Amino acid sequence: MIRINVSKRSFSNTSKVLANHGKPQNPPIDNTIRMRIQPIIRTGETIDIKRARLIYQSRKRGILESDLLLSRFAKKYLNTFNEEELDEYDKLLDEADWDIYYWATKNYSVTPLPDKWKQSKILKLLQESAENKEKEILRMPELDLKKEN
Repeated sequence: MIRINVSKRSFSNTSKVLANHGKPQNPPIDNTIRMRIQPIIRTGETIDIKRARLIYQSRKRGILESDLLLSRFAKKYLNTFNEEELDEYDKLLDEADWDIYYWATKNYSVTPLPDKWKQSKILKLLQESAENKEKEILRMPELDLKKEN
């Protein structure tokens, strides 16, 4: 026979704990913590390495919607971008996933477009790509796995 010991746990009923939905380990709701991790500054990166990194970062965002939009965009445009355009795209990828998604789909009521992106050629191309005027079923692009001997 298996015996399981179950002990009673006591929970605090203080207003501070209740304001945190019963999770005392969370900071109080009215004192939210805001942190932004600064992007890595890369130096000495060749244009080929930068393209490869941006393709990877476009595919692995963390949310499927952004992965889909950005990976298809990267597949279509990154090989034609010059150094300046790659830098601008790199800076765009430093933004939050949902912000990029809402800007690409022109849903500014959810996430307003900051002034620094209003004249962006890269964002305009991304918005055109997101419109999917061809009405094709969107899938992640195939990876180009080139084997060099």
